[in-house]
Amino acid sequence: MRKVGEEGTGQAMSMVFLALCLSSASTFASADQNRRRPQPSPPHEAAKDRFPSSVSIGRTSSAVFPLYGNVYPNGLYFASLRIGDPPRPYFLDVDTGSDLTWVQCDAPCVSCSKGPHPLYKPEKDKLVPCVHPICDSLQAVASTPSHTGEAQRPHCDSPNDQCDYEVEYADQGSSRGVLISDTFSMHFVNGSLLRPRLAFGCGYDQQLYGNDAPSPTDGVLGLGLGKSSIMSQLREHGLTRNVMGHCLGRRGGGFLFFGDDLVPTSGVSWTPMSGRGLRKYYSPGPANLFLGRQLLGKNFEVIFDSGSSYTYFSSRPYEIFLTLMMRDLSGKQLKVASDDRTLPLCWRGAKPFKSIGEARKYFKPLTMAFSQGKRALLAIPPENYLILTKHGSLCLGVLNGTEVGLKDLNIIGDISVQDVMVVYDNEKEQIGWARANCERFPRSAGSSALPSPPPGFPVPEHLPSLRPSFHAASGSEEMVARGVSAGHPHHHHHPGGL
Repeated sequence: MRKVGEEGTGQAMSMVFLALCLSSASTFASADQNRRRPQPSPPHEAAKDRFPSSVSIGRTSSAVFPLYGNVYPNGLYFASLRIGDPPRPYFLDVDTGSDLTWVQCDAPCVSCSKGPHPLYKPEKDKLVPCVHPICDSLQAVASTPSHTGEAQRPHCDSPNDQCDYEVEYADQGSSRGVLISDTFSMHFVNGSLLRPRLAFGCGYDQQLYGNDAPSPTDGVLGLGLGKSSIMSQLREHGLTRNVMGHCLGRRGGGFLFFGDDLVPTSGVSWTPMSGRGLRKYYSPGPANLFLGRQLLGKNFEVIFDSGSSYTYFSSRPYEIFLTLMMRDLSGKQLKVASDDRTLPLCWRGAKPFKSIGEARKYFKPLTMAFSQGKRALLAIPPENYLILTKHGSLCLGVLNGTEVGLKDLNIIGDISVQDVMVVYDNEKEQIGWARANCERFPRSAGSSALPSPPPGFPVPEHLPSLRPSFHAASGSEEMVARGVSAGHPHHHHHPGGL
């Protein structure tokens, strides 16, 4: 990997990774073994000095951030976080399906899309050494068994080497760079403004939106279960409890929170996080899937992924779902709108639809009945699995995941949790959800009105591909999907989603 501040491209990585989003990190010697490097402090001092802890606030609190974007037409939700000294804003795609946060970075940059803000400029004294536990945790993620059954785990040539990473998404997009630490400015609901120093990726080589396509964000906000996740780091600093939630508005916007102050005291359906093979993702375990009262599938393993715009079913339940739905629509005043290529399957009425609420006249609700815990139900009304396009058509926002390589994995994407508060309680290892008005900013965050979108957020004229971002690692059965936006399915990269 290239060293920060050097112009060379460095040594190519030879690993294949998987993920809802897979992150990995490794350290590589420079192609020029004699190249002079700065002489850092001893390993234990380097880890301490370059990555200092935050000041404790005496008790944990919660931080709240407005969200911007939508399922259609933007295809993603993002938060604006302020990083560095002085603090500068960066738009980050909110992704519960991956761990590592990264921003496009001038290290210098090999391949970066034109984003809404100037590239982040790193400093050498902010490099995270490969001896640091967060770098070690990224290496552990990379240690998936190969087809020979042996873990291919990278190692540090020297404890003071920089920590290189590569993240690959299911749409075959990727980010490669080096791990650094810097301050994140955060307002907490107890009135404090703190600037914890957190580790994140300085991405200098992105393959995401295509060669010249602009990026609507500056990077990704990784909110998964790993140690490199922003949530895990805030918990380590003693600033918040390891609880997170998001509320995505159907008409756009919403909010994201870290900590448990905003978790409702009642009205939440809770289910334990799965202890099975999907444990490293936010999975509520197996469910039975219904369309109306008709059973579509049993023991339906699902993952919540805010990085995926749409919902994905594996082939068998997807085909049963389509068959029963088309049977229900038979004789109704709907016809397939083959000329509307927003999504693979769209319908048009006798006249153009004006409201997504009209879908209830024709389509039945989906329900997921989870077998663990108190048998929680997740109701998905038609407006949470269909979109209303600019052409006045209704398009199906549930896609066949097996066709795009997700095998038996099922993804609950943004579309199916609009106007639903979803809570990921990692302290109690449970996931909860409740209907909510996501267009109202929490009162405890200082205002009941959702802030206006930041200036400069682009609405793309040509929407990115539907292809989700899974990537398979050798010998692994796990899959992941990341950022999928509306648009006819052609194969260019899109980072919004798992």
